[in-house]
Amino acid sequence: MDKVWLKSYPPGIPAEIDVTEFDSIGDMFLQSCSQFGERTAYINMGKSISFTELERLTGQFAAYLQGELKLPQGTRVALMMPNVLQYPVAMYGALRAGYTVVNCNPLYTARELEHQLKDSGAEAIVILDNFAHTLQQVLPRTAIKHVVVTRLGDMLGGLKGGLVNFVVKYIKKMVPAWELPGHKRFNEVLAAGARHALKPVKVGHEDIAYLQYTGGTTGVAKGAILTHRNIIGNLQQAHAWIKPYLSEGGEIIITALPLYHIFSLTANCLTFFKIGATNVLITNPRDIPGFVKELAKVRFTAITGVNTLFNALLNHPEFAKLDFSALRIALGGGMAVQQAVAEKWQKTTGKPLVEAYGLTETSPAVCINPLDLKAFNHSIGLPISSTEVSIRDDNGAEVALGQPGELCVKGPQVMAGYWNRPEETAKVMTADGFLRTGDVATVDPEGFVRIVDRKKDMILVSGFNVYPNEVEDIVAGHPGVIEVAAVGVPDERSGETVKVFVVRKDPALTKEALIAYCRENLTGYKVPHHVEFRDELPKTNVGKILRRALRDDEVKKP
Repeated sequence: MDKVWLKSYPPGIPAEIDVTEFDSIGDMFLQSCSQFGERTAYINMGKSISFTELERLTGQFAAYLQGELKLPQGTRVALMMPNVLQYPVAMYGALRAGYTVVNCNPLYTARELEHQLKDSGAEAIVILDNFAHTLQQVLPRTAIKHVVVTRLGDMLGGLKGGLVNFVVKYIKKMVPAWELPGHKRFNEVLAAGARHALKPVKVGHEDIAYLQYTGGTTGVAKGAILTHRNIIGNLQQAHAWIKPYLSEGGEIIITALPLYHIFSLTANCLTFFKIGATNVLITNPRDIPGFVKELAKVRFTAITGVNTLFNALLNHPEFAKLDFSALRIALGGGMAVQQAVAEKWQKTTGKPLVEAYGLTETSPAVCINPLDLKAFNHSIGLPISSTEVSIRDDNGAEVALGQPGELCVKGPQVMAGYWNRPEETAKVMTADGFLRTGDVATVDPEGFVRIVDRKKDMILVSGFNVYPNEVEDIVAGHPGVIEVAAVGVPDERSGETVKVFVVRKDPALTKEALIAYCRENLTGYKVPHHVEFRDELPKTNVGKILRRALRDDEVKKP
């Protein structure tokens, strides 16, 4: 496909990026630490860490793994924490010493954690004590030899840190009993690391930076192999896109999505670190009142999130009272941004909610809308620098411009493959080096890409394709609706029909009224035949609504 999107690039955005600027993520890290020194790199629960201090702490952690544990280069090190200061210390430290980071979701069940630890072959893990009981259940069946346990307040220091740890464990009772013989405490590890000199290691583009697991909501989780080249490529692409709009050393980004998720990891933790920004880490974004209070403490210039997170903020009465005068970028990804949410966001904050698109397998960014976008455009944006996209039919042939087909991607950010799964890798990689995304999309003459829907989520009504995103976007526009998910359910006459699951804002909203609203805005076969009101919808760890779980609920019904 011709790169028609280049003509729509905003001024200052290059067609290609330089992947060779950095040898590794550790190289980028050290250059930023040198450049930004005493500026604040991360803030969490009122505690700040400067770039200089972070360089020292990551060096101590790296030296512990290297000198005390004597782990060979390339060893997989698992991290199982929410957004706390210990995460960047452990993550950057592991990478500096030439290890591979395996990010684990703290909300994993024992079964999910066991699979990921066994599949990755991780030999060490850093875990928050709130989740240590889960590790205890599976540890003997994994390759883990070294366990480092940390507590929520361990890096807050002094009386405050001790008080946080006491409240979390004894008042809120958020730390189930656990026993992990031979484990080390995080602060002890840093002290031990300080007694060792960090030995320089040669880390190159083809070394594995992360095993980033994906697909757990649709089957067995697979480890996407993300090399240093993949990640550097994507942070260079993202940096090229934001550079005309942001200043070095002067930005404050709100990091509410978990850093163990690829979106937050690359966009917030890495890209904004490169430009010397301050990352404000939100440990529990599900606590919306607490989240809004944290937002009130800083004049933030950027924020990333998913549609459900932005929607939750907008529905909190105190959010609209915040000072948005410094806000420059609000970036939505991870799931489709709904028009109703985008329009309300712009009305409330005065800034557009810019939609982007990516996958774990692409490190993750593929497309981003221009950051000077004036209003919501139903698009995931333009393919970013050094990225090719191709829209293909089921036979692998490229379709005409404007026609729907599977979105396929090529670029430096595309993964090296799935860890130890050559068959799975072969399923998603084409002979000419494109990654099959599984998403149905179109490209318009200006190069803007629009996601129609996930291929596997498409609903077939009497032979007509119905895309849940379109139905959800319409239903979400009803003033009495907070959240919605659309799925296909069996129907004797049409094969399938549309069912929507709705969280109401207006308790008086009826099924009949909602269906009538849909009839005004959708073609007949797209109108939901079934409406089920719920108090909440099932979501992933980052807040993406799980349509599959809702379909499974339907199957289980008598």
